[in-house]
Amino acid sequence: MAGGKGTRLRPLTCDIPKPMVPILNKPVMEYSIDLLRKHGINDIAVTMAYMPSIIMDYFETGDRWNVNLEYFIEDTPLGTGGSVKNAQEFLDDTFIVISGDALTDLDISEAIEYHRQKKSKATIVLRREDVPLEYGVVITDESGKVIRFLEKPSWSEVFSDTVNTGIYILEPEVLDYFDKDVNFDFSKDLFPKLLEDKIPMYGYITQDYWNDIGDLNSYMETHFNILDKKVCVDINAREIEKGIWIEDGVEIGKNTKLDSPVYIAKNSSIKDNVHINPYSIIGPNCDIGNHSSLKKSILWKNSKLGSSTHCTGTVVCNDVELKNRINTFEKCAIGKGSLLSCGVKVNPNAKIWPDKIIKEDTIISQNVVWGTKVGKNIFGYKDVYGHINTQINPEFASRLGSAYASIVNKDTSIIISCDCFNASQIIKNSLISGILSTGVGVIDIKNTNVAINRFAIRHYKAKGGIHVSINHLKNDEVHIEFMNETGANIDRTTEIKIENLFNRDDFERCNAKDVKDIIEVNNFSYFYIDENMKNINNLYDIKTIRPKILISSICSDVMNLAYKILKKIGCDVSCDYSIKGYDDINLYLSNMVKNVVDNNLDFGVVLSQNGESVLLIDGKGRIINNEKYNILTTLILLKLKKAKKIVMPHTMPMIIQELTQKYDVEIIKTKHSHSCFMNAILRDEEMFDQYLFNFDAISAVCKIIDFLAENKIRLSDIVDEIPEFYFIKKQIECEWDDKGRVIKNIIMQNNNNDIELFEGVRINSDKGWCLVLPDTEKALFNLYTEGICQEYAEELSIDLSSKIEKLLENKRL
Repeated sequence: MAGGKGTRLRPLTCDIPKPMVPILNKPVMEYSIDLLRKHGINDIAVTMAYMPSIIMDYFETGDRWNVNLEYFIEDTPLGTGGSVKNAQEFLDDTFIVISGDALTDLDISEAIEYHRQKKSKATIVLRREDVPLEYGVVITDESGKVIRFLEKPSWSEVFSDTVNTGIYILEPEVLDYFDKDVNFDFSKDLFPKLLEDKIPMYGYITQDYWNDIGDLNSYMETHFNILDKKVCVDINAREIEKGIWIEDGVEIGKNTKLDSPVYIAKNSSIKDNVHINPYSIIGPNCDIGNHSSLKKSILWKNSKLGSSTHCTGTVVCNDVELKNRINTFEKCAIGKGSLLSCGVKVNPNAKIWPDKIIKEDTIISQNVVWGTKVGKNIFGYKDVYGHINTQINPEFASRLGSAYASIVNKDTSIIISCDCFNASQIIKNSLISGILSTGVGVIDIKNTNVAINRFAIRHYKAKGGIHVSINHLKNDEVHIEFMNETGANIDRTTEIKIENLFNRDDFERCNAKDVKDIIEVNNFSYFYIDENMKNINNLYDIKTIRPKILISSICSDVMNLAYKILKKIGCDVSCDYSIKGYDDINLYLSNMVKNVVDNNLDFGVVLSQNGESVLLIDGKGRIINNEKYNILTTLILLKLKKAKKIVMPHTMPMIIQELTQKYDVEIIKTKHSHSCFMNAILRDEEMFDQYLFNFDAISAVCKIIDFLAENKIRLSDIVDEIPEFYFIKKQIECEWDDKGRVIKNIIMQNNNNDIELFEGVRINSDKGWCLVLPDTEKALFNLYTEGICQEYAEELSIDLSSKIEKLLENKRL
């Protein structure tokens, strides 16, 4: 039985199920499998509910342990009995039920023999416990027959000291008392029924070791009992002297003292003048700094202690870093991936949840659950981002560069660039160090934008690219964007590969002679300008017409580059730098609209800070952005009569599909993510113009000007041709764990309707359509609605919103 969440063990079990909590570097469930195999039981069913994939990924089919594992997952909680009933097809003979999250060296063969001698239908393995208040007490008569149950009694109800260990030997027919998919427990429901029906049921009292790892105390006690040899399990290390077990690859510095019992796992490094006191367990690949000490503490793998750091009675999970001069005290636990800065003190009983950053000299007196964190999933919607020098610091960037370079061929190069901020430069340089350490080459095109980085990848035929930028609105937020060999953002599969390598520190490393020179390219933008000039087909017409254009961007570098190119192709260009003085973009746009109309300009352009997207204002003062911009550029592509296919995310208005049908052009539907959309376009060179319109703002403006000059029309003329459409976007906040439940209920509520499950849930009707899509980065739902008129669009949006709100409210009640 491996369905336990282990809530009382948190933060140890925040990111792993309870059966996967390590005991001397092995999941506790592995000890149960070893025990079963030792007693000739090789066919094992595993019942799971919480984070089942982690268990399955580790144990797989069981071949490594010479057993056969089959997995049974509960979609809804079924109780101890219900979960076993869920595996009934596996149970065709006498079977044993044993916990995956308790440690025992029970003589299973003797217990089974007792069961058979008594001709029992259900045998409960019992153990004497001096203080049985936290257990189910089972009372037996002199023959061992069960006569009464008491579930977690008070002292006034304690009539026996024999407690239920949760280990049962059962005959298959006892499960027939309940139907499948019904929630029931062995001790509360099944066994009382068997007792009432006078079915033979016995208690087998064992003297063998058994400990339910229910909380931090019992978890630590289990380790200490193994070191004291109170439990008969194999310790996979050499006992170099009595009570001191050390695995291979351990380095121990000068004047370091080891007081038995102590266990040190492989490849750990203990520096000079360290004191490892009794009952200390150090996991693999740990570093203990000079003058530090451990006492009755357990370190999991890949954790680092700085100098003069002292841990007493503490559990330190995977990938934790404790800096210098840190003190932690009894019954503390520090969750995976946390960073404790110099001088931190963690008082007794305080728990720190995973991925927390604790600032210097902080005193922790209570649990730290909320706050800064860096998740296992490094990538957000389209990039890696976080606060400079906290979530994303030079060390992080170097590792990230190594992880990315580890998945590409060593004989290739990666394009790297950043914007004009010094903070971006620091992160870029760290990424370069990480890349070069793997033997992969780097072409540094210096300060530029992401669109030019993508162009450089194609220009140099590189295998990928990285661009670093700072959010102009949040100056301490850095973004790192990764591209593949086509210049498109990497897909989710590649992101997962990078995340896995990053989280495991599993990087390729090269010899000194294989570290390549950095190829530095100054003024690469001139190649980009030249390429844009080559792509203009109507240069003479543009110079004759001299379109009057006002351009703006919050990024001066992007605006200045656009100015150079537009001026060079013959436009009458002016720049508006006032955008930086506005906190509200809508107020700024109102001012820009007035400038365009009052000065009789052909159109205005607002370029995004990364040079990727563009907002247009036509001569009549109409703002063309988002969906309207996509319709505009689709119309231009169709009129150019070059496109045989158009790619569109399925969140786009249906009017685009109607336009493509008129021009007999195929539409390719893709998921809404940046990467999916871009990669779908770049699979076919004939769709390259669509890529420029959507992901290269300056080139897009040049293409639009070229089209207008060729057809001797103004932007407002083509905007006049855009059909009316009624489209609403909305967001509804939720809890993270609401997402799956709400989506499931929306599907069930609309079973009889026309629904699509391409991504999220799309509900089609004769009035229009609506789509609910869980956000990948935030705790919210995105709602997209389109109607045949504005009234219907609003009606569909309100109806779906109210259904979601009601589902969320039901949980709160």
